[in-house]
Amino acid sequence: MRTPEHAPPRSAFRRRTGRLLGAGIATTALLAGGGLITAAGAANAAGDPDFGPNVTIIDPSWSTDRINTTLAGLADEPEFSENRHAVLFKPGSYGSAAGQDDPLNATDIVNADVGYYTSIAGLGGQPGDVHINGSLHVEPVQGSATEPWNANDPGSLTRFWRSMSNLQINPIQRPIGADAARAHPEGVVEQPHAFRWAVSQAAPMRRMDIQGGITLFGRYGAFSSGGYLANSKVAGTVYSGSQQQYFTRNSEIGNWEGGVWNMVFSGVEGAPAPTYPGPRVEDPMIVPNTVVEQTPLSREAPFLTVDEHGAYSLFAPNAKRDSRGVDWGTSEADGRRIPIDQVHIAKPGDSTSSINDALAAGKHLVLTPGIYETAEPLRITEPGTVVLGMGMASVIPTAGNRAIEIADVAGVQLSGITIDAGLQESDKLIEVGPTGSSADAASDPTTLTDVFVRIGGHHAGKAETSIEVNSDDVLLDNIWAWRGDHGNGIGWDSNTGAHGVVVNGDDVTATGLFVEHYQQEQTIWRGERGRVVFYQNEIPYDPPTREAWTDGTGNGYEAYAVDPGVQEHHATGMGVYSYFIQDGPILDDAITAPERPGVRFERIVTRFLNGNGEISHTINGVGDVVHGVAGEETHWLPAYPVG
Repeated sequence: MRTPEHAPPRSAFRRRTGRLLGAGIATTALLAGGGLITAAGAANAAGDPDFGPNVTIIDPSWSTDRINTTLAGLADEPEFSENRHAVLFKPGSYGSAAGQDDPLNATDIVNADVGYYTSIAGLGGQPGDVHINGSLHVEPVQGSATEPWNANDPGSLTRFWRSMSNLQINPIQRPIGADAARAHPEGVVEQPHAFRWAVSQAAPMRRMDIQGGITLFGRYGAFSSGGYLANSKVAGTVYSGSQQQYFTRNSEIGNWEGGVWNMVFSGVEGAPAPTYPGPRVEDPMIVPNTVVEQTPLSREAPFLTVDEHGAYSLFAPNAKRDSRGVDWGTSEADGRRIPIDQVHIAKPGDSTSSINDALAAGKHLVLTPGIYETAEPLRITEPGTVVLGMGMASVIPTAGNRAIEIADVAGVQLSGITIDAGLQESDKLIEVGPTGSSADAASDPTTLTDVFVRIGGHHAGKAETSIEVNSDDVLLDNIWAWRGDHGNGIGWDSNTGAHGVVVNGDDVTATGLFVEHYQQEQTIWRGERGRVVFYQNEIPYDPPTREAWTDGTGNGYEAYAVDPGVQEHHATGMGVYSYFIQDGPILDDAITAPERPGVRFERIVTRFLNGNGEISHTINGVGDVVHGVAGEETHWLPAYPVG
């Protein structure tokens, strides 16, 4: 099978070299209004909240050229920039649909790259309230100007930290800027009515109505790995191509083509048929598709809206169990409408004490785009508090403190936040409930959505544990805990981090859990009745020796460890991948778990990416070795216990 854009067959993608080594609202249909515009650095329009200089608010009076010029000015941030941006579209229609059948010659379309640390969102109550003719797209890094089809690295492996949500897009894409001048531009999408979103982790699309197709990888087959799509409709085909693992949740799709090792669908209308290869089958015609018919627990991300009178609010969706398909409801049965005067709008430079005072007084919180350095944690103590980060807002602890502490209360929603470990080591970066938490929050679970943690990369940093969950009934949705493998402050003794995620609470659910490169057990699960749908892990690239990466009882540390005392646990759609730079390191078992009927795993893949060493077994001594021997780089285990 060839990809839809004339890239090499998927078998060419199979070996990669690692990532750069180194309760309510009743909202009516919203009307589009004109008036003054909030641009970056400009005064707010009358009635608009003061979101600060890093938020651009666009309304239908803007010309298409002005929109494209503004977006182009935000698209060139480097991977570890300190700048942050949010772009909000007021309800209305943008761009012209006249060229939709001939995209390479289309004019007057909204057509812009979405760069690092940029979040683009519509302000409507429904995605269709903001209609865009054009493309807000992400292209890969092109490895070769003359033969990009022979240079797949890095491609999209580092296309992180950006997002798009709550928009309706009529896809019309053509190459722009410097890319348009290339001999082989990436911005060409050869099939009409489609656009490109070639990303990896920490680049979610949510609450999107796409009136065509999406291609999730570069035009010439560049590597991509680890994307996330939720609560969205795609009328056409999703071309996943070189995506080595991908998670789609509670969506509706017309068709799905491609994929490599680990395509997971949960509560998706139109998902492909479940397929799974034999233990060693490497057939480009067989895509490993894991399909979960209903998502056991879901809660969509909170979002900002503006009504026909110009009044802003924050909508906080309710949690749902055993759900399927999209959930765009904004009635009283679907969630809470929080007027903006009940929200504390924080800006970079605000004191932590002022933010905590607002939270303690019962205010909800919006962190506008920027970096927030704190010598004490942000403390979320009131049940039902909503905290929304705009533009990948980043929190950095500066005194060995935690970044965020959530009390053992129900209904907290934390969304859109990035945490960077500080130079002084923290014991934890995010704590959900103190040790010994026991509150019953089953009807209103505390939820973390699009929360991304980094140790190193932006700067040197240290933290023993990135996220610890002690409360019961918590939902983790699209979480990436990352000990950096490239960027600033990277080294085995420099950006130290033992564990990515530790779960001590009972009845905790994770949908879309990405944990990578930590130095000991990367995920530890001690709570009962844990449920995981999609787990992506890369074990650390950089153990200097076998002896440096063991507690002396065996080789290496597990990517996922369920405590021996756990009676019930269920995980579906898991991938563990190795790339040891140095010779010597070996991992005995990717996963360890107690052997009892209540502990179940389904659809596990282990993969040797490149380098040295091996993963000897998948789980508890079961599963064949993966290493650099031809034909033995990948192993699929359909279920554990076997049979």
